[in-house]
Amino acid sequence: MKIIVPTVLGALAISISALAQTTDPIEKPLLAAPANMKNDATVIKWKPDFTYDTLRQGKNKLVCFDRTGQPGQRPFAVECTSTANLDRVAQNLKLEAIPDKAARDAAFDKAEKDGTRVKPEFGSVWYHMSGNDQASARTHITVAVPGATSKSMGLPENPSQGGVWIMNAGTTTAHIMTPGS
Repeated sequence: MKIIVPTVLGALAISISALAQTTDPIEKPLLAAPANMKNDATVIKWKPDFTYDTLRQGKNKLVCFDRTGQPGQRPFAVECTSTANLDRVAQNLKLEAIPDKAARDAAFDKAEKDGTRVKPEFGSVWYHMSGNDQASARTHITVAVPGATSKSMGLPENPSQGGVWIMNAGTTTAHIMTPGS
């Protein structure tokens, strides 16, 4: 009995620590990265003024960051995309920080209509991972296709056919939705 209790408690401690959320400022954002790009990705930390600090310089075009605690985000939220999209992300963060929903939506609409909405890199992938905590977080992947429509891409503009489709067709926000991700 004396040997069993410490063994069981030790195994329980290991199990609990395995479930603990990653808080490392470099490793946490990389949870959203595809395995084959993770080691060479850049990691940044957004600052309150919508600029960022580079925590780790990468060797590929993937950049990852923690969105936990930002307006509209789940309790656990990390994201990766192309370094070419950083101006778009900064603009998103600035507009998402507008507390009033109607004013926030109006600001996004105004930027879209007046041509000041920063376009993402066409074909760039956005890897999102979010949830109530790391253990229950869900991965969602989209592909940016600014300005794309059903006519220009040959893809439907709604999910009714069950395959990939273009959400927000004809706007800078147009992106390919991938079912099940």
